[in-house]
Amino acid sequence: MSNKEMVEIYILNKKYSVPSSLTIMDSMEYAGYKLVRGCGCRGGFCGACSTIYRIKGKNELKVCLACQTKVEDGMYLTQLPFFPGDKRTYDMNELAPTADTMMKLYPEIYSCIGCNSCTKGCPQGLNVMQYIASAQRGDIEKCAHESFDCVMCGICASRCPAGITHYQVAMLARRLTGKYIAPETEDLTKRVKEIQDGTYDDSMKELMIKSIDELKGLYNTRDITK
Repeated sequence: MSNKEMVEIYILNKKYSVPSSLTIMDSMEYAGYKLVRGCGCRGGFCGACSTIYRIKGKNELKVCLACQTKVEDGMYLTQLPFFPGDKRTYDMNELAPTADTMMKLYPEIYSCIGCNSCTKGCPQGLNVMQYIASAQRGDIEKCAHESFDCVMCGICASRCPAGITHYQVAMLARRLTGKYIAPETEDLTKRVKEIQDGTYDDSMKELMIKSIDELKGLYNTRDITK
């Protein structure tokens, strides 16, 4: 492999030469690191691999998901452990989908200074500050829809000077929307009852003993309801 196809990166302040085609996560494994935490789904869905980096010669700190971001020459890396956001305890059966609920459980959302650091840091490209504004106004459904693709990586909260745990606010909005605002879906209600009644227990046991290749074959040839 030619030098042009290799880049130099720094992991824990040690320099490594890795292929430029790799993601940050793959490059760490290429360099010999065994990832047992912070690797998760490897598909950009779980948010476990939130990473902070900067490029040599530049002071700006950037954030990303390591499984989705390709390495750059001169990249200094450090993984961000899951941000210990403050998740409030509540009983969904005792809540209402209103601004009062948000105010009681997450009053810090009203301390937002509009710096937009949360939005700039979101690896999913979500307008985080906007969905927090929706939560402030009590527009729970809009907050839920605008935050739907959140993977709860915690990057937004780690950058917030007001101490807002945005992704927990978003989770509450989606739960409230699902329970109180979104119309009931007959098919979903039926399927949940079937699961509770054990209709699929035998099918699940059969799936659990199949190999990865067999599972892939079933998935790729499945019937899709239009």
